[in-house]
Amino acid sequence: MNSLMVKALAFSTVLIIATITVVMSLDIDIKGDFISAMTMGGAIAIAVITAAVTTKYIHQMKTDTASGELADENWDGIGEYENELPSGWAYTFLAVFTWAMWYGMIGYPINAYSQIGEYNEEVLAYNAKFEKQHKNADEVTLKEMGESIFLVQCSQCHGATGDGLSGRAQDFSARMSKEQVLDVINNGSNQLGYPMGMMPPGMASGKDAEDIATYIAGGLKGEVPAAYAACTSCHGADSKGNNGMAPNLVGYDAVLVNHTLQHGKKGVIGKMPSFKTLITPVQEKALTVYIQSLSN
Repeated sequence: MNSLMVKALAFSTVLIIATITVVMSLDIDIKGDFISAMTMGGAIAIAVITAAVTTKYIHQMKTDTASGELADENWDGIGEYENELPSGWAYTFLAVFTWAMWYGMIGYPINAYSQIGEYNEEVLAYNAKFEKQHKNADEVTLKEMGESIFLVQCSQCHGATGDGLSGRAQDFSARMSKEQVLDVINNGSNQLGYPMGMMPPGMASGKDAEDIATYIAGGLKGEVPAAYAACTSCHGADSKGNNGMAPNLVGYDAVLVNHTLQHGKKGVIGKMPSFKTLITPVQEKALTVYIQSLSN
């Protein structure tokens, strides 16, 4: 065994020992964790392959001589031999390609372990615990919880007090503005997913539309416009949504908040995205209680 081989083996041994020492110092359970075991095996394989390849090609540089037929092209007198691709390179490429296909189709963490997957599982477990713990929370607790959720998730658009930031988003101190009502009357609405389905545009026009919008924006107080009968056929005689069949025009009930969070909303103010993957049922209930407190 020549000195080069001895040095390569020594180098490989030092790399392997160093790798094992570092891993053991981190108190990682190699046998109990598939990913850690695979990583450790890869580190040792890299050390061995590095030493083997280094030994092979340093030895070849010392002993091999160039031979074969030169290509016609050359650069400043430097040409290339028209030799076949070394079998080691070809086999290495094939091995890496095969490994890549295995890793992509089978070994990739999406089919086994991943930090994102672990995080998602932890979030689901925490949400389940949270839902169970606060399932029967009283109204005071729900309101406090709802305020916290509102400040984190909603205040950026609706303002810290829910005032809508001067018309930039929904103002929760009232149900709808006259401008919003007119926009729905003129353009219709089919985005919240209510059982009644789409409200078609043009249900009223001219003075009738103005009277309806003024009546709704004013909190449904005063004399009821004659044209408002077209609205009560879907929204109910009390305008509270006909038991969840259509939007509540009086206030922010749980059904309205649920449909808005689930589907998002686009209107004259702008577009609100869906929050269906960001809010749990208890959080939604708490948010409803808090929003209702803003309009009282």
